[in-house]
Amino acid sequence: MGTFYFERECRTPSSECYTIFEDDEEVGRLDLHFTPTIVHASLFVHERLTQEAIQDLIQTVDEELLDAVGINREEFIVHIHQGRDLGVFSEGEAGQDTDHEELA
Repeated sequence: MGTFYFERECRTPSSECYTIFEDDEEVGRLDLHFTPTIVHASLFVHERLTQEAIQDLIQTVDEELLDAVGINREEFIVHIHQGRDLGVFSEGEAGQDTDHEELA
């Protein structure tokens, strides 16, 4: 099993977004949304991750991104989506990425 790590893409007062890597390969995206008592997460992972790897990833998120920074919460809810990345859309020039396939 590889080692997961996270690169933060953005942060607001009530949310954070991360790209997820396993070893040196991008394997997904994580969006965290904070309420006073609950942390909601949307976890998008590549098709190749097994159920065991996904459980390990959720535990890593809990330990490294929530517990390690002292987020006090009563519940952690994770919505998991598994599939392939179709690309990134942005209306601004800064968001254009030629490495992604065009949406058909």
